[in-house]
Amino acid sequence: MGIGSIECDILLGDVRSLKQKRSVVRPLISELQRRFSVSAAETGWLDLHRRAGGGVAVVAADRAHVVDVLDGAERLVAARPEIELPSARRDLRRSDD
Repeated sequence: MGIGSIECDILLGDVRSLKQKRSVVRPLISELQRRFSVSAAETGWLDLHRRAGGGVAVVAADRAHVVDVLDGAERLVAARPEIELPSARRDLRRSDD
């Protein structure tokens, strides 16, 4: 069994309030959950309006599928025009680690 997660640092463009931030981050989290069947959440910098942290976690029968899902999730976040993705950190494990 493979277990993987990715933690993304997200910079938001022209966002001037926490309400505007939510209008960008919440749909992104929902799309990640819907498209990839993963656990996803806003995980950091909750009180800043131009920065966010996002986390995605996946468990699958094999490591290759975990890597494919995390690659797709990272591409989805990076492809959003209103978002800049300065860094993403991955953690891959096997169930016997």
